[in-house]
Amino acid sequence: MSLYEEWKNYIEENCSNEEEQNVFWEKYCSDEKVLYQKILGSKTKTIEGKVEDLAKESNMVPAQYMGFIDGISESLVTPIDLEAVELDTEIKLDVDFSKLYKNMLGVPAEWLYTLEEWNNIFSEEERDVLTKEYKRSKTVVNEIKVGRNDPCPCGSGKKYKKCCGR
Repeated sequence: MSLYEEWKNYIEENCSNEEEQNVFWEKYCSDEKVLYQKILGSKTKTIEGKVEDLAKESNMVPAQYMGFIDGISESLVTPIDLEAVELDTEIKLDVDFSKLYKNMLGVPAEWLYTLEEWNNIFSEEERDVLTKEYKRSKTVVNEIKVGRNDPCPCGSGKKYKKCCGR
């Protein structure tokens, strides 16, 4: 069984009812927060080593560390095949901090994108720009709808209902 499958099973085992689920995610989020504080505080763009060693270093169970890898996977310069990761797999995670910040906004993980350690990576203005870029990418723009009696957009000069609107 891959470590990714173990992570999914780990979630299922620890989330049998709503109370357990809340306790599980609260603990996981606090562990994840400590890990991100460490990464951002040291400006570590590359995390490499064996999954088992990295998990021990982070005071996490390997399956729980796989959850961290799953969460950060969309913020990597080169994607990682989550299904292929095992305990003894050597991994190299090249983190793109701007992608990471935008993904944290998208989750929304306020406990992560408001960390003090972001001040070491981006200035307040840069974070504002990233936030605006993220919001702009999520804004839907509706096309102008052509009415029946409007001129036809094909340029014929006829009304839409007498031309392309048939």
